[in-house]
Amino acid sequence: MSTPLTTGQLAAHPDLITETFPFRGETITFRLLRRDDEEVLARYFVGLGEATRRRYGPHPFTAEQATKLCAELNYADTLRFLAVSTGSGAPEIVAYFIVYLGPREGEIKRYSERGITLGSDVCTLAPSVADAYQGLGLGSEVMRRVLDVMRRLGFRRMVLSGGTQATNDRAIHFYEKFGFRRVGNFVTPGPLNNHDMILTL
Repeated sequence: MSTPLTTGQLAAHPDLITETFPFRGETITFRLLRRDDEEVLARYFVGLGEATRRRYGPHPFTAEQATKLCAELNYADTLRFLAVSTGSGAPEIVAYFIVYLGPREGEIKRYSERGITLGSDVCTLAPSVADAYQGLGLGSEVMRRVLDVMRRLGFRRMVLSGGTQATNDRAIHFYEKFGFRRVGNFVTPGPLNNHDMILTL
């Protein structure tokens, strides 16, 4: 059984969950975002293609946003997990998974309308993977580690931030592989049809 964690421990020692693993000839480091990651995070954001950007909702992928996120880190509110490759010499982020430590207002409202109460046992996921690494299995490697951390922190359920677009077959398959189930649809401007999905940890 994995050792329990607290957000206080992570704030004091974010390297507690640092892990390296091999991936397709590279060494990947799984860890939390740090204040000194501004430059490497900005490179990741700016390097993402338009198709990836269209699928992502929590915040813009800009250098300015990278600066803001690193300056305002708060492990008691949000965990920002990175997968970092050093295969080319300089470290490069190849995946970036946000987990909000609690449900967000939009999710609370939508789930409530379906008779599902989201309480303090719920965390909220927003993942992304660098374009060149999509479809290769890296997202699954990161996801397994993220889920382990969230279980160790005592969370019992996970939902998706803003759901997932109904046309995003790859993402839907990814979530279902880890046990997420669909609980309803909603439409956002565009109009875009989206699925709300929930996972029991």
